[in-house]
Amino acid sequence: MDLLIPRETLLSMGMYFVPSLDFPLPMLEQLPLNFPLAADSPKATVNENAKHAQAWLYRLVGVMTVLTLFLMGVGSATRVMEAGLACPDWPLCYGELIPRQQMNLQVFLEWFHRLDASLIGLSTIVLVILSLWHRAKLPRWLPWATSLSLFLIVFQGILGALTVTELLRFDIVTAHLATALLFFGSLIVIQSYLTDYQGNGTVGNLTTVSSIATILVYIQCLLGGLVASQWALHQCFYGNQLCLVMNSHIIGVFPATISSLILIIMAWRTPALSLKLRNLNKYIALILFSQILLGVATFYLHLQVEPLTIAHHTMGALLFGLLTAFTIFARKDTIEI
Repeated sequence: MDLLIPRETLLSMGMYFVPSLDFPLPMLEQLPLNFPLAADSPKATVNENAKHAQAWLYRLVGVMTVLTLFLMGVGSATRVMEAGLACPDWPLCYGELIPRQQMNLQVFLEWFHRLDASLIGLSTIVLVILSLWHRAKLPRWLPWATSLSLFLIVFQGILGALTVTELLRFDIVTAHLATALLFFGSLIVIQSYLTDYQGNGTVGNLTTVSSIATILVYIQCLLGGLVASQWALHQCFYGNQLCLVMNSHIIGVFPATISSLILIIMAWRTPALSLKLRNLNKYIALILFSQILLGVATFYLHLQVEPLTIAHHTMGALLFGLLTAFTIFARKDTIEI
C-alpha cells in the first residue's frame, strides 16, 4: 500500500507542479533532484534581476571598449598631425569649453580627443557605481575590476594633463599610451568574463602561448609609441639620430609576430576548439597580416602618409585587445567545462 503525502506538505517543499491532491511516495524516487522554480518564486526573481543587471553592465563595457579603441585612434591622429599642443591649456581649450574662434583641424583633434576621454571617464564612474550598487547580484570580482579600471582612467587623465603642461615629454606620452592600453585591456577582460561561454577543455597550451603573445604585442605597441613620441624614424632617416629607438621597434616585430603566428597555427590545428576561440583566431590572423603590411608601408613611406600611420597604431591596439580576449576565453575553456 502506497503511503500518501498531503498536497500541502509537498507545496511547502517547493513542489508547485503537483497535479493531484495526494502523491504516492514511491513516485518521489523518480523526481529530479533539482526541482524547477516557479516563474514567480523569490529565487527565480533574484536570478532574473542578476541577469538583467549583468546584461546592462555588459552593454556599457562594450560601448566603452569601442570608444576607448576610437580614442586611441584619435590620439594617434593627434600625435601624427602634430596637434598635441593645439590646445595650449588644460582642461579647457583656449580657456573655453568649445574654442569656436580658434577651431581648425589640429585644434579639433586635440579638443575631440579630450571630449572622448571625458566621456569614457564619466562612463567608468557610472560603471563602478552600478557594479557596487548591484554587487549582491554580480560576481564578487566585478566591483574590484571596475575599480581598477577607474584607477587607470584617472591616472590616464593625469598623464593626459601632463602631456600638455610638460610640452609632450616623450616619457609621459609613452606612459600615456601604456596606461591607455592597460585600460583598454581591463575593459576587454571584464567583458570577456561576463560573456556566457561553455568550455570543452581542448585548449591545451594555448592559454600560455596567447599570454606570451599578448605581453610581447603590448611591449611592441609601447616601442611604437616611443618611436612616434620622439619622431625617431624621421630623426634616424634624416639626421642619423635615435636609430637605436627605431631599430628596437623593428627588432621587436619578430618576437611579437612569431608568438602570434605560433598561436594562430596551434589554434588552427587544435581539434574541437570552440567556435568563439576559432573566430577570435581568424580575427587575430587578419589583423596581424594587416598590421605587418601597414608597418612595412609606413616604414618605406617615411611616415609621410598620415592615415597609414594612424591605422598602424590603431591596428596594434586592436591586435593587443584580440589577444587579450583570446587569453581570457582560453582560460575559461579550462575551468568552465
